[in-house]
Amino acid sequence: MWRVEKKKGWMMALVIVAPELDPSPWTAALQAVDPDLDIRVWPNHGDKRDIEFAITWNHPAGELLQYPNLRCIASLGAGVDHLLRDRSLPKGIRVTRLVHPLQTLRMTQYVLMAVLNHHRSFERYRERQAERRWSQEEIVTCSDEVNVGIMGLGNFGVDAAAKLTQIGFHVLGWSRTEKRIERVQTFFGDDQLNAFLSQTDILVCLLPLTPKTTDILNRHTFEKLRPGAYVINVARGEHLVEEDLLDALDRKHLSGACLDVFRAEPLPPNHPFWHHPRITVTPHIAVGDHPSLVASQIVENYQRMKANKVLLNQVDLKKGY
Repeated sequence: MWRVEKKKGWMMALVIVAPELDPSPWTAALQAVDPDLDIRVWPNHGDKRDIEFAITWNHPAGELLQYPNLRCIASLGAGVDHLLRDRSLPKGIRVTRLVHPLQTLRMTQYVLMAVLNHHRSFERYRERQAERRWSQEEIVTCSDEVNVGIMGLGNFGVDAAAKLTQIGFHVLGWSRTEKRIERVQTFFGDDQLNAFLSQTDILVCLLPLTPKTTDILNRHTFEKLRPGAYVINVARGEHLVEEDLLDALDRKHLSGACLDVFRAEPLPPNHPFWHHPRITVTPHIAVGDHPSLVASQIVENYQRMKANKVLLNQVDLKKGY
């Protein structure tokens, strides 16, 4: 049975508010860490005064205001843009996000796959396989002659940059604030964005989604890339202006794109990305679900919150990450 804690006449409980997700794996993973947790699942949350800790993904706007004793909000992902879209988010509540080494590893594996898939022309070989045509293509450029530009130098971006340098690519990195990374040529701020883009052959977006980064993959950005550049978006669909990507591909300024995230998910069946010959679509699987991996992190933050200790991976709400 769950351990029942009381404070000022009510129980202390957690609530999962994630309408788009199956809560069962998350509940099971959390209870595997601590079987005594009192876990409620929205909308069956019982007495709202019991709730001190909310675990969320795309919660209904305004819902978190309904818990008068809420002390912490935990995002069920590395990003918190889904939280910050709610303009009625309770003030003064600490917010955390999930960070785990396996998440980083999976993201880096995806980025390397996408970069190498393009660099070694695997899209064309798949077409030739369908035609049963044996045709070898010369590798025109060595990897050290290809500049991979990574937008966003957080945990994901730094790890992907390091692994790309290890397999021979020249890596550039751009971030909002200055970063120094071994063997990576770094740029920062609006003043250095054009210099970064003008040297980039393969652009990888790993930025957090904030008001400043929304729509950053647009016509003006694409025009500053080297002719024939390739775009990889594994951050958020809202980073990309879809019409501008299609236009840049049609004009052959861009050679192709690999997209794992979209403004509308699932991607509608009639969306032009599905059948575009130079776009690779994957269904938001770069990192994937991971309840059992991160449940202990959520439980630890719950215990830290109760003890008034510093939380793991707390978000700076002014920055948005």
